[in-house]
Amino acid sequence: MKLQFAIDTLTTEKALELAAAAAAHVDILELGTPLIKSEGLAAVTALKEAHPDKVIFADLKTMDAGELEADIAFGAGADLVTVLGSADDSTIAGAVKAAKKHGKGVVVDLIGVADKPARAKEVVALGAEFVEVHAGLDEQAQEGYSLDSLLRAGEASGVPFSIAGGVNASTIGSVRDAGARIAVVGGALYGAPDVTAAAAQLRAAIV
Repeated sequence: MKLQFAIDTLTTEKALELAAAAAAHVDILELGTPLIKSEGLAAVTALKEAHPDKVIFADLKTMDAGELEADIAFGAGADLVTVLGSADDSTIAGAVKAAKKHGKGVVVDLIGVADKPARAKEVVALGAEFVEVHAGLDEQAQEGYSLDSLLRAGEASGVPFSIAGGVNASTIGSVRDAGARIAVVGGALYGAPDVTAAAAQLRAAIV
């Protein structure tokens, strides 16, 4: 299972600092949506130039103009981009078309999708590399939130999936055991007092 670092900061400078601290222990560096909205796609280019050996994941959360938005992100250095699972099939197909042109990939984010397993099957058939079974920060903050529902949805989908939604050192083993291709970790890394040590701990927990 690969480890993805969701860098949810608002400046390229801070993103580069966090990425440098964690890079030795993670496979994928994700630029969170707020970072891209704050700094633009120049942040994608900066991270790719700093870490050419890492997969750079641009969390665009595209809802429309799939081909156009994916094309400009791939041009900026992204290896993977996200389209929302609630987007029209044509939007996802457009992003996949751009990905094929660039030799890159599209990930469909299932945040807010009610029937995640069913939609997961549909979007992989449209050409998505994998789906991200995702609960956002607002959902995680609600009383009674549990990672288990995401794990069950991933298992039931029968397609390649990642898990994002409060994954940390105590839960990453269950993400691996559920069969996830990728564990996405955000706050447990960027909020850690020692990012490098936290990343090493997470890596050790999935070996």
